[in-house]
Amino acid sequence: MNTNPFSRHITLAVLFGAMGMLIILKLIHIQVFPQNEDLAEQNAAFEYLPKTIQPTRGQIYDRRGNLLAGNEEVFEIGVDLNSMENPETIALLASSLLGQDYNRVLEDLAQGQETNTQRVYYTLARYVPVETKEKIEQYIRSNKNTTTTSFSGDANSLAGLVIQPHLARLYPEGPLASNVLGFVSRENLGYFGVEGYYNAQLAGTPKFVRIPQDPHLATEIPNITPGISLILTIDREIQASIEAILDKSIQESGAEGGTILVMDPRTGEILGMASSPRMDLNEYWRIGDFFDEDQPFNLAVHSYEPGSVFKVLTMAAALDSGTVEPDTVFLDTGAINVGGITIHNWNWGAWGQQDMTGCMQHSLNVCLAWVATETGASTFYEYMRNFGLGRLSGVELAGEVPGRLKLPGDNDWYTADLGTNAFGQGVTATPVQLAMAISAVANDGNMMVPHVVQSVIYENHQYAVAPQVAGTPISAETAHSLTNMLAVSLEEEASSALVDGYRVAGKTGTAEIAGPGGYTSDLTNASFVGWGPVDDPQFLVYIWLQKPTSSPWGSVVAAPVFSEVVNRLVVLMNIPPDGIRQAMLVP
Repeated sequence: MNTNPFSRHITLAVLFGAMGMLIILKLIHIQVFPQNEDLAEQNAAFEYLPKTIQPTRGQIYDRRGNLLAGNEEVFEIGVDLNSMENPETIALLASSLLGQDYNRVLEDLAQGQETNTQRVYYTLARYVPVETKEKIEQYIRSNKNTTTTSFSGDANSLAGLVIQPHLARLYPEGPLASNVLGFVSRENLGYFGVEGYYNAQLAGTPKFVRIPQDPHLATEIPNITPGISLILTIDREIQASIEAILDKSIQESGAEGGTILVMDPRTGEILGMASSPRMDLNEYWRIGDFFDEDQPFNLAVHSYEPGSVFKVLTMAAALDSGTVEPDTVFLDTGAINVGGITIHNWNWGAWGQQDMTGCMQHSLNVCLAWVATETGASTFYEYMRNFGLGRLSGVELAGEVPGRLKLPGDNDWYTADLGTNAFGQGVTATPVQLAMAISAVANDGNMMVPHVVQSVIYENHQYAVAPQVAGTPISAETAHSLTNMLAVSLEEEASSALVDGYRVAGKTGTAEIAGPGGYTSDLTNASFVGWGPVDDPQFLVYIWLQKPTSSPWGSVVAAPVFSEVVNRLVVLMNIPPDGIRQAMLVP
């Protein structure tokens, strides 16, 4: 049967014309009718993938540029459940290379593929080092797979296996300065120390972006500003030295723990802060092996009853208020009654006539209790408040506690507290607080805010942290007079705190530890605070040893530690002996 070719062409033309008209009408429908907005939104939802980009966490350096906390590339190993073909092969890889339980992984993967679950991705491990990642890649190659991000193939298929790089916190010095730094968890949260105090600033601000699925629409990845970086006041060499000295001192004294704090009294900069125990921050999950509620993360910001080192502040208040002079004489009979309780000296002895230097040299509780009562409760506690006791020092370390200074008018304050507080009993403070308060004695009456951050780096600009004066609780004259008294007291008793070639000032402290039955001399906290050189103080050192067993006395276990620390400091800080240094100042 013959057909007319022309009519066939006409029919095709009509059909194609109709189809074109339908397409045009559909386009008009999409553009004109309200449903077009819904279609556009649905289209956009599939065109772009929402993603939150985390900034790079800022780094932490010591004052000389040594890296204390940084970041390293690690890898997340996961499984795209929609692409997975053989869960047994993946479970075998997880078992042999990631140390995971084969049956548990296999069960989790099987559950993830069930139709009633919303899971599309399963994480095998999040913090895989580069060495393990390379072994996984070798394992993949041995299974004749050629890519590290997705796979397909036979019964031994690793299809669905995903390797993604990301950053993890790295502490290249391990336990060094760990109590100052704190640590970062796998959730990128900082805990304790500088990491905890500056967590938000170090972590930076995450940014929400929409990434196009179509590579032709892809633009440059948005610039995400990293978190701030910090340059600390800590000197790595000083830190390492005092940590070694502290560890040796704890071992020799049989103490449970301890801390050594080194501060520049002129600026408040903390040059070193050692605390024991310490831990390798790269294994932060082991924190429970080192610390509990009875053993704080950093003793330098933990409060305790300091004992006789507190007498420095009592005498400073009495001298500055005009209550006593250095040569004021006190007749020590070995006991004094304050508020209905009898106070005795540390050896229960009577020392007879003593001037104020003698009272400090022999650390006489009776004399200092008398000094406090002569000063008067109102004036005494006003000075203690001006010294910053009972409130946070402001040091940039998470976990600092304010201590406790009971005041007249408080429900639990009694007149007897004036006598016992005078020699550091019944009052709690942290080594950082006491170092701040006593910096006024070492720094012409100016009390400096302690700080561990020297400067901040943000967007390639460095911003210095200026020293801050917390107050001037005493005059320069009082500071110089008391410093000389404390230097003479060390010299006249031939203290083991003395340092050849350098004149230093300082005070020991031995505090009985209160228990359920009251105070007992069986357990003590041994302390020492000192500074120098006396004519130009450049360092202040605070030492606290917890419950020493070789001897309970601060003069025996803590004073020699001060001498050892200072002998290292003068070398590391390049401080010549007094004679040479003073000769260099002569025109």
